[in-house]
Amino acid sequence: MGMIPLIDNLHDVQAKLPSHVTLVAVSKTKPIEDIETLYQAGQRDFGENRVQEMAKKAAVLPSDIHWHMIGHIQSNKVKDFASFVHMVHSVDRNKVANALNKAAAKNERNINVLLQMHIATESSKQGYELEELQAFQPEDYPHLTICGLMGMATFTDDKSQISTEFQCLQSAFDGLKERFSPAFKQISMGMSGDFQLAIEKGSTMVRVGSSIFGQRS
Repeated sequence: MGMIPLIDNLHDVQAKLPSHVTLVAVSKTKPIEDIETLYQAGQRDFGENRVQEMAKKAAVLPSDIHWHMIGHIQSNKVKDFASFVHMVHSVDRNKVANALNKAAAKNERNINVLLQMHIATESSKQGYELEELQAFQPEDYPHLTICGLMGMATFTDDKSQISTEFQCLQSAFDGLKERFSPAFKQISMGMSGDFQLAIEKGSTMVRVGSSIFGQRS
């Protein structure tokens, strides 16, 4: 995609976002040149779902980019991004939280994380169940800053179902925030097809790919 459509697309999406919502441009599979174009236009938050790809891009792109890991994580891979990642959205089980906590300690830093909650009907989507989140002990992970929740709605055209699932994440967030630190204030939900609905339901962070970069190649 040429530079102009990319920047126009970015501005179109930005125009639909309230000031309190962070736009994570999902740059997975996209070339470095596209990220550079958006960077020059002022975008700083980028989301990747593959560890190796994110590490390669981070090595050559400006160091003030905020890299968001949004894909499913194998706990043995966290060491490859623990030194530079800005936020991990997809902490979907304690094994990953443990691995991240260890890697953060090794890198002498705290890592911002979101706990991924299972809100979709598809069993293929990962995440904690509500009871597991209620039992989660943040003090067991001193090198993680638990910043909130992430959820992925069912892949469906049924807006009322998506709305219900987003509402479920919002309700869980409201019920949990007393147990977590003051940093617990982010709800990452909503993608290209449903981010406006997600914002209505309380999202503070949207993960938008195709509406900016065009359809996946």
